[in-house]
Amino acid sequence: MSEYKTRQRRTLLAYLSRHPDELLSARQIADALAEEHISLSAVYRNLAQLEAEEKVRRSSKSGTREVYYQYLDAEDCRGALHMKCIKCGKTFHMADGNAALFAKHLAQSEQFLLDTTDTILYGTCSACREA
Repeated sequence: MSEYKTRQRRTLLAYLSRHPDELLSARQIADALAEEHISLSAVYRNLAQLEAEEKVRRSSKSGTREVYYQYLDAEDCRGALHMKCIKCGKTFHMADGNAALFAKHLAQSEQFLLDTTDTILYGTCSACREA
């Protein structure tokens, strides 16, 4: 399948690639790209295409209707288990060894196969706990 690349798509991809560890709403992305003259509707349209191509992941936080997007095409995000701080909003990658142990434990003790490409664990990061 050939990709049709517009200026808006290139600009959006460049922005997302600079923020691979963040979950961003379409509004946040559109606001950040306002100087580039990219509308909210163009952001939504391109995010839908990127989601279909598995270059971004769409998720929502429990208890809210807000939808967030995360860039997945970054090399270090592929297969990483993500942890999101509920206080500051930053997203972290779980260390590969810990993610593998966690997934193995779930598979063995809970008979549950974890999909690390679509899993986000919510909690509080060390910086927010110390603040």
